Amino acid sequence: MLRRNLKGSNMNSLAAIVGIVIMVLQWLIWLLILQAILSWLIAFNVINTYNSFVRGVLRTLDAITEPLLRPIRRILPDLGGIDLSPMVLILIIILIQRLLPAILLDTGVI
Repeated sequence: MLRRNLKGSNMNSLAAIVGIVIMVLQWLIWLLILQAILSWLIAFNVINTYNSFVRGVLRTLDAITEPLLRPIRRILPDLGGIDLSPMVLILIIILIQRLLPAILLDTGVI
């Protein structure tokens, strides 16, 4: 009986970890959208990069997203001023969010 309870708690722990991973991936999607919106606002001179707060936000977003976007930018062809790498990364993240719980459920881990 004790062994069965331990197995159940391990499954609940794994389900909680998967839930946290999915939540972090969702935050990453929102950060990518925020970065895209900010880049448009800067391109159209709506916000000024001389503002220290804006510059700090941009540096933080670049530090978080650039390591993830760089490999995708190497693979995608150059389309001039259009950068499709955030959209590709968002699609990959959504795929991971959908597949991770499904794989764990199918294998019986959760």
